[in-house]
Amino acid sequence: MSDDDAASEASASDDFETELARARDLLDGDDIDAVHVGVVRDGEVDTTFAQRTDDDPDGAGLRALALLAAHVRLVAGEAGVEPSTVAGDAATLAGQVEQIPASTDQIPDE
Repeated sequence: MSDDDAASEASASDDFETELARARDLLDGDDIDAVHVGVVRDGEVDTTFAQRTDDDPDGAGLRALALLAAHVRLVAGEAGVEPSTVAGDAATLAGQVEQIPASTDQIPDE
């Protein structure tokens, strides 16, 4: 491994640790209405969604949509594309998926 590869790997590790610490700080708040978490370990994807209920079904749906919108924007930023592109692709995939895959091995080939 070259010095550049080692430095790049160390930087990626530091970036990941920074993001992980930021996520933990965000979860410490008492004013959280809803959370959607995706964790990848050895190619296996675990996701969970939780929200506080307050006898407002419309509010619960809007919180879920707000979480989805935030995720779409994050993925778009990472991919360097417009959020509408990611949303369109996600909608297309959602129409084709009969069940939510629990691991990357369960994602169908194109």
